[in-house]
Amino acid sequence: MNAVYDFFIKEWYFSIPLVIMSLIAAALVIWRVLLNNTANTDLDDFLPHFQRTLRKGGVKAAVAACKEEKGLIPSRLFVAGLEAADQGAAAMRRSMATENELEIVPRLHFLLAPILAIAKIATMVGLFFTVISMINTFNAIGEGASSGKAKEIGGHASKIGLALFATALGLFTAIPLVFSHVLFKEWITKFEIKVKSSSHKLITLVTNYKKDPALLDEEEEGDVEEDDDGKNKKKGTLKKGAKKG
Repeated sequence: MNAVYDFFIKEWYFSIPLVIMSLIAAALVIWRVLLNNTANTDLDDFLPHFQRTLRKGGVKAAVAACKEEKGLIPSRLFVAGLEAADQGAAAMRRSMATENELEIVPRLHFLLAPILAIAKIATMVGLFFTVISMINTFNAIGEGASSGKAKEIGGHASKIGLALFATALGLFTAIPLVFSHVLFKEWITKFEIKVKSSSHKLITLVTNYKKDPALLDEEEEGDVEEDDDGKNKKKGTLKKGAKKG
C-alpha cells in the first residue's frame, strides 16, 4: 500500500494523466451503453401495434407512430421506408438502405474509435512513464556508485518497482476498454442483422396493406399461432389458406 501511495502522491506527474484517461474511458463506456439501450426496440411488442396502426390509419398514422418511438429501427429505418412507400417496394428498399448507411451505422459506431484509441494510448503512456522513471533511477544509481555512496543505491533501486505502477495503471485502463470494444462490435453486428430483417418485414407489411388491409390481420394471427405448439402452427396455416380460398 505504501508503494501505491508513493506512486499517486510522489509521482503525481505520472499518475494524474493515467487517472484522467481512466475516468474519461469509464465515462465513454457508460455513455455507449446508454446509447445502446436507447437504440434498442422490443419489436415483439412494437410490430403488433404497428400493424394495427397501419391497418386502421394507413401509412401516415404508421409514420407518426414510428416517430414516437426512441429506437433506431422504428424512428429512423421504418420512417425512411414508409415515406417512400408510395413509390413501391424498390424505393422503400433504397430509402432504408441509405438511411442505414448514412444515419444508423454511424450512430452505432459512435464513441467506438475514442474508446479503442484511449485503450492503446493508455498502454503506451504507462510504458513511456515507466521507461522515463527507470532511466532516471538507473542514472541516480550510476551516480551513487561512482561517488561511492553505496547506501543510496538500495533506495534508488526500490524506485524501479514504483516505476512499474505506471505500466500497471495503463494496462488497468486498457484491458477493460478492449474488452468493451469487442462486446460493442458484437452488439453492432447483431443489430445490423436485426435491421436487415426489419427492413424485409416492413416491405412485406406495406405490400400486403396495399393489396388488402385484411392481409395484415391474417399475418398477425399467423404470428400469434407460431408462438403456440405444432397443432396451432398448422391451424394458422390452414386458416390463411381457407381465407384465400
